[in-house]
Amino acid sequence: MKVAELLESRRRNWKELDALCQRLEQRRRGTLTPLDMSRFASLYRAACADLALADSYRLPQPTVNYLHRLVGRAHNQLYRSRSFEFAHWKQVMLTEVPQRIFSDRCVQLAFCIFWGCFIASAFLAASPNLWPEYAEQVLSAEQIATLEENFSEQLGGRRSSMNSLMAAFYIHHNTGIGLKCFASGLLVVPGLLILLFNSVFLGAAFGYMARPDVPAGVNFFEFVTAHGPFELTAIVLSAGAGLRLGMGWLRTNGMSRGASLRKTAQEAMPLVGAVMLLFFLAALIEGFISPTALPYPFKALIAIISSGLLMFYFIVLGYPRN
Repeated sequence: MKVAELLESRRRNWKELDALCQRLEQRRRGTLTPLDMSRFASLYRAACADLALADSYRLPQPTVNYLHRLVGRAHNQLYRSRSFEFAHWKQVMLTEVPQRIFSDRCVQLAFCIFWGCFIASAFLAASPNLWPEYAEQVLSAEQIATLEENFSEQLGGRRSSMNSLMAAFYIHHNTGIGLKCFASGLLVVPGLLILLFNSVFLGAAFGYMARPDVPAGVNFFEFVTAHGPFELTAIVLSAGAGLRLGMGWLRTNGMSRGASLRKTAQEAMPLVGAVMLLFFLAALIEGFISPTALPYPFKALIAIISSGLLMFYFIVLGYPRN
């Protein structure tokens, strides 16, 4: 059979591919079944071969031009970017991400280490009789003096024009803490040590400021209450994401270390996204609400709502289900 006759016999396939391209160009991708999409890919490959054959044997230019346009249209539809699919992202953000975070052993380990050491350190610092010099040994006398001086006056004295600047500073500062926990977790042991340091240091600060003989403690807790849930949770998740990466190159499950690290990095991305969002929300609250003279019950209500949202997302939505 001559080449011209062979291509002519395939004209029906071209028309079928042309019809599928029209359906896809009308954004009716959802109407195509998996069998249709498989057929579309097969017709596209065949049209590419027909175009190469027609071009090599110098067939009439209208036929070559038609195949050029057809292959170009099919290529654009086959490799075009996906449109935003709300249902898909709803499934990912409200089901897959919280369940993955909830069942992540590295996050569970980071949670236990941080809150266990935080509570123990706060208890020791708040009890002057149990370990009288604990707070001074952890925080140092200079840092304790700075804490008392910073919160010696009632909140609300800062100009409102400074709120945006301070919110940006808090975003930068909080992100730095999170990145340090995340990056050091790649080496596992340094990540655990940094997490341990942050938990002990913060716990000692909270415990010392809770002492009845520290007048500045009232202003301190009025400042940290509103943004505390988001910020402290973000620190835990940062450490958990870093540990997850570190375990990726330690436990490869038969893969190369590079491949295992890439796979683990993809699994850690939901954690990183949650950390970024929580640090951002904490910085906004710390910049615009925490330093104001708003009544303390209002700030406490924000903390309760924040904690409720965190528990709902990470525990209720994250709890494994069939």
